Amino acid sequence: MQTPRSVEAAGQGATRKPGALVQIRPAVPADAVGIARIWQEGWADAHLGHVADALVVARTPASFAERAHELLADTLVAVRGDVVAGFVTIDGDQVDQLYPDRAARGVGIGAALLTAAEQVVITGGHRHAWLAVATGNARARRFYERQGWIDDGPFMHQAPVPGGAVAVDCHRFLSPQR
Repeated sequence: MQTPRSVEAAGQGATRKPGALVQIRPAVPADAVGIARIWQEGWADAHLGHVADALVVARTPASFAERAHELLADTLVAVRGDVVAGFVTIDGDQVDQLYPDRAARGVGIGAALLTAAEQVVITGGHRHAWLAVATGNARARRFYERQGWIDDGPFMHQAPVPGGAVAVDCHRFLSPQR
């Protein structure tokens, strides 16, 4: 995965405050609780009203905790001090999950995590990274466009749930050619 690095995260118009420096590093088991909390909150903000009820029912607090533990080896976290401020998971050439903490939105943590994940994918021998965004999640779609990612069009993503998958209307975004 990625070697640790520090970046200053401050978005457009954000005030740079002491402690704005974040470190992007591989997740460790102690991060799992913070990852699960951020994931559950961020997933609800991004997906409620945009996905099938069957997927909402499957996304319980326990499911986020379980998946956070299962994906630790494929997860990078952004930390301020020793507090997880966001995370990203990588699955081959896919940037699978990307969520900054609610309190850390708009200060550049999402962009820093996206850049780090893209670097992991490219370093892994892939030409570009890709990710899926629920079609109704306009805020995320605008974010990826601002980062230079290209909307490659709609597709049906199969979101894993216990015993199968739920189809989600998504757009595939591709990382820019660098």
